[in-house]
Amino acid sequence: MVENAKAPCRGRGRPQTRTDEETLALIVEAAREEFMGSGYAATSMCSVAQRAGVSTKTLYRLVPAKDALFERVIADRIGRFILEIDKNALNALGLEEALERILNAFGRLTLDRQTINLTRLVFSESERFPEVGQAFYEAAVRRSGDAIALWLKDQCAKGALELDDPQLAAAMLRGMMIMEPQRAVMMGQREAPEAEEIVRRAKICARLFLNGCRKQPA
Repeated sequence: MVENAKAPCRGRGRPQTRTDEETLALIVEAAREEFMGSGYAATSMCSVAQRAGVSTKTLYRLVPAKDALFERVIADRIGRFILEIDKNALNALGLEEALERILNAFGRLTLDRQTINLTRLVFSESERFPEVGQAFYEAAVRRSGDAIALWLKDQCAKGALELDDPQLAAAMLRGMMIMEPQRAVMMGQREAPEAEEIVRRAKICARLFLNGCRKQPA
């Protein structure tokens, strides 16, 4: 009997002994590697399932489509940033120290080599696949901006800052922190910043920002 030349698409088969949450974490990591290695267009749900070691049936049960899987990859990275700027943790810090923590976390997120490569992928493929740009904007740009803007609004409510538009101020703050080094890395003009440079940049940006909007005594 002649064997088929091409095996059917399925994961490396072991009975599932993990929770859905653990399985989903494996899938998201496998998807990140596939998207980074092959691009959005060439990545298939089958290839992700094989890399994660799960069946395609399990993959589709947990994540119904490739665009949703891509959004999961982005949300996973942003979720770590949101955890780092937890409101309770920031409330325990002084104004300048809290802002430095926010900017340092944002810098480590966005100036990381993997994130920069992900951003390159979005820029290169969002014209052909609008869902890629939409997922990145909603899950990364908007969510991180909203988190920073919320903290700025809280500081205005406490009387520590004076801002006409915290959302706009958050966008400017993010640009000041990461735009120049991120573009330089994307254009191949430098390597991704090390942790020490990000910390130093966060301190400078926090000081410049607060000098412009810190509420002055009456």
